Amino acid sequence: MKRSEAGTPGALQVARPSASTHVAWVGLGSNLESPAAQVARALDALARLNDTRVLAASSFYRTAPVGGPAGQPMFCNACAAVATSLAARALLDAMHCIEHAHGRVRDVRWGPRTLDLDLLAFDTLRCDDPALQLPHPRAFERAFVLVPLAEIAPALMLDGYGRVADLAAAIDRQGIEPWGSA
Repeated sequence: MKRSEAGTPGALQVARPSASTHVAWVGLGSNLESPAAQVARALDALARLNDTRVLAASSFYRTAPVGGPAGQPMFCNACAAVATSLAARALLDAMHCIEHAHGRVRDVRWGPRTLDLDLLAFDTLRCDDPALQLPHPRAFERAFVLVPLAEIAPALMLDGYGRVADLAAAIDRQGIEPWGSA
């Protein structure tokens, strides 16, 4: 696993090694039980999935909670690009297993959580199934997704929404800062 090359945002060039390999972009977040450690362990777990490798990971960011109950702790958020031979739904299922292994409980919508993994985009696939929507239907409006995603994939097109770098440049970044700065 590596961060984007030479500290240059967006230096990651994604090429599909074979027709059976897909590139997916994953959002990671946690605001319980050592959030940065949870995100780091989730990146390791993604890298250990069968036929999957992490191509790049963004920096970690401290972000204010969006939605959900008041009084939640700050989140640690990041994004990663992965190469996988898994289908989109199989990757999402594997991500849910990783969340479960990290103690994720889904009892309050947008509530505090040990780990949240979102499949943001998968190749150029558009999917509007209730169980899997691609690109992620709210990614384009969330700074906690766009800022780290722009580090590793500024040219990525979120079909129907635009280029990640443009979306990130236009979004309000209030409440988002590098993880170690507070």
